Amino acid sequence: MAFKGVDYLHVDSLLTEEELLVRQSARQFVEDKIIPVIRDCWKDGRFPSQLIREMGGLGFLGANLDGYGCAGMSNVEYGLVMQELERADSGVRSFVSVQGALVMYPILTYGSEEQKQKWLPRLQSGDAIGCFGLTEPNFGSNPAGMATRARKDGSDWILNGEKTWITNGSVSDIAVVWARTDEGIRGFLVERGAMGFTTSDLHGKLSMRASVTSSLSLSDCRVPDSAMLPAAKGLKAPLSCLTQARFGIGWGVIGAAMDCYETARLYSILRKQFDDRPIASHQLVQEKLAAMITEITKAQLLALHCGRLKDLGKLEPAHVSMLKRNNVAIALDCARSARDLLGANGIMDEYPIMRHLCNLETVKTYEGTDHIHALVIGERVTGVQAYR
Repeated sequence: MAFKGVDYLHVDSLLTEEELLVRQSARQFVEDKIIPVIRDCWKDGRFPSQLIREMGGLGFLGANLDGYGCAGMSNVEYGLVMQELERADSGVRSFVSVQGALVMYPILTYGSEEQKQKWLPRLQSGDAIGCFGLTEPNFGSNPAGMATRARKDGSDWILNGEKTWITNGSVSDIAVVWARTDEGIRGFLVERGAMGFTTSDLHGKLSMRASVTSSLSLSDCRVPDSAMLPAAKGLKAPLSCLTQARFGIGWGVIGAAMDCYETARLYSILRKQFDDRPIASHQLVQEKLAAMITEITKAQLLALHCGRLKDLGKLEPAHVSMLKRNNVAIALDCARSARDLLGANGIMDEYPIMRHLCNLETVKTYEGTDHIHALVIGERVTGVQAYR
């Protein structure tokens, strides 16, 4: 059955006609192009790369950025696109999120005009793919401990270090790599084929299987001075990119929660048990569905308010931490409750629930763990930093 949406509290009445149209376009694309292939992609451990240029044509790549071919959507419209994509699979939303928030955004915000002209139109159309190299094997939640270094050598820079858990790493044409220099942390655009730059994929994943995850190795990797992002100075630059991506995650996981809820709701109506009655007639089943729809509705309102604040230029990183932390947590709870309601069928790939559940375990951890975001919120309300 085609997805009709989940809107218990008439949240749609708070959306403009244009926002509803954007969501419908994304929803139709998901129904027509992603849903039919995503189960096999997840089983096979491959990304549906045949859809990249079509997503670019629909304006999904760098959707909330302006200029250079970007769609210039509002942040609410962008969030609704993320929601629909993650309803299909977190790996698809992750690809779009990385391309726009972690590659195109830093180039647009911190890059030279030459870098913008060269890369942004190609990244927007899907003719080029990018990745974001910040996380290291020994420094995940503590990017300030970064070991990757860049040193000046004449008119070039020499980069040495390792990055890991990098979405799209081995399929990227350009990598935004963050490295420590004598001037502090700086960003560099490292192109595929650069001498001393190699990638390798991470295998054995039981989560985010429809997403390419890689390690990047930089061994005396030489790049020209023009590869540096001139305005990206200090750790605030990469963290600002992560804030953009976390905003999209906060919206996206609502889609995964919706898919789990709607699957469980329909199943409970159709599944007969005990005197040939639908299991939806049982109080414990209704209690679980009531809890799920309540948390989804609260997540929708939180995301929408954050989107409105972002469009007004008033959204702060600590706000995004609450959005990401809360909405990932409720999505995981919804997936677990849905799995429970489906019983043994909940683990079968005929249904999307176990796939969402496995994916969401990764989403809870990446781009700021649940615990790190709790400490960001804690610092905001107490004024006391507790990271160490």
